[in-house]
Amino acid sequence: MTRLVLAGGGHAHLSVLERLAIAPHQELEVILISPSPMQFYSGMLPGWIAGHYQLDQLSIDLRPLMAQAGVHFIQQAICGLDTGSKEVCLADGQRIPYDLLSLDVGAETKTSGLEALGYKLLPIKPLAGFTQRWPLLAQQLSDSDHPSVAIIGGGAAGVELVLAVRYAMQRLNQAVTVTLVAGEVGILPGFHPRVRRRTQSALQQVGVRVIHQRARGDTQGLQLGNGDLLEVDAVIAATGSQPHPWIAPSGLQLSADGQVLVDQTHRSLSHPEVFAVGDVCRRSDLELAPSGVNAVRAGPVLADNLLALIDARPLSPYQPRPRALYLVSCGHRYAIASWGRFSAEGYWVWRWKDWIDRRFIRRFTHSKTDD
Repeated sequence: MTRLVLAGGGHAHLSVLERLAIAPHQELEVILISPSPMQFYSGMLPGWIAGHYQLDQLSIDLRPLMAQAGVHFIQQAICGLDTGSKEVCLADGQRIPYDLLSLDVGAETKTSGLEALGYKLLPIKPLAGFTQRWPLLAQQLSDSDHPSVAIIGGGAAGVELVLAVRYAMQRLNQAVTVTLVAGEVGILPGFHPRVRRRTQSALQQVGVRVIHQRARGDTQGLQLGNGDLLEVDAVIAATGSQPHPWIAPSGLQLSADGQVLVDQTHRSLSHPEVFAVGDVCRRSDLELAPSGVNAVRAGPVLADNLLALIDARPLSPYQPRPRALYLVSCGHRYAIASWGRFSAEGYWVWRWKDWIDRRFIRRFTHSKTDD
């Protein structure tokens, strides 16, 4: 028997579980390790913040799918990886041996320079922590006189967050001040200018202030690049991802920013028995956008490659599409679509996004016997 350890319950590993549920491999023992049996779908998180969804509507319970796939579940946090002895180290002291390892553990939010904010800081990742803290913060802000909240990060995640928070707070407290600290590059860098203009208009319409400066944490709020102090009651960080601390000493070959270097098949460059997908890895052959879309689309390829390696078949590359579709929600049931040079906006775009997101959840929450 070959032991495959799935480290993390991320989007790509859903496809691995789905493949094993449809066609179990008789010579394979599979173990999934995650601190929770629930996965939160990041694409619906802004809609949950805005109040359009209940938390269970963006949650995927891995246990039914694991049962169908014959996968053993260990509910523990991973705290280390010993590639020399081929063991995953767990928080409770267990060491789980593996023959084949797949990493889909996500990442943490970069909070360097923001530590002085203390309890005022709420990182968007890991999502499990955010979903626990946001309802408490929302209630705290709604109970305050003239509350102020800032979101740091001008990418798609930061834009969706600030518009969702603005919409949620407006429903609870009309006096709230919401600010987006987008940095010097501004909002949605890399997107077509038409999309950026649409987004800027959406921010202006709901009264979100956009600051094009760097910021660092202060006990009173955010110290801006020009020396001004932005006093806020809370700061939500959507400042990009950084690997979990246990990745660095693992012995895996890493990129300059600490991610696991993988080839076009998402196989480690240094350890052929290790695969990695999502925020934890970086492709050596191309620049892969840090998007949940790529993690989802790489999932079926990962599933095929893990089984191909066991069956001594050739591995397949994951080739991202030249253009990715982005549907940016705007707080209320309105969204902006971006696909290369094409853009559009409207209530119909939000309904389109809602349909796609709900279809994804249904795919992994319906029993195969019900299909």
